[in-house]
Amino acid sequence: QVQLVESGGGLVQAGGSLRLSCTASGSISRGNFMGWYRQAPGKQRELVAGITSADFTTYADFVKGRFTISRGNADHTLFLQMNSLRPEDTAVYYCYQITNGVHYWGQGTQVTVSS
Repeated sequence: QVQLVESGGGLVQAGGSLRLSCTASGSISRGNFMGWYRQAPGKQRELVAGITSADFTTYADFVKGRFTISRGNADHTLFLQMNSLRPEDTAVYYCYQITNGVHYWGQGTQVTVSS
């Protein structure tokens, strides 16, 4: 059984930074697509950033160059560097991966940005 586990969330002041990590457990191959999604109360889950197995990256417009997605050397670890955080970034952040047609989701990590 494959599991994705996020860490690195917490409480930070506006303008601060956080670095989220996602680690895969169990047997899993390199993902075709890996990404970070977020969901605030009462809102739909939305894509924040993604990266393909060919290392193509995509970012949501609201990131505005503030966030950077990257993979670890083993390619089973995913990172999201978040800078210049804003209160509207407050949400639960989820790690996602699709591999050979199978979808995987982490349990989420809470990010709270105070003003």
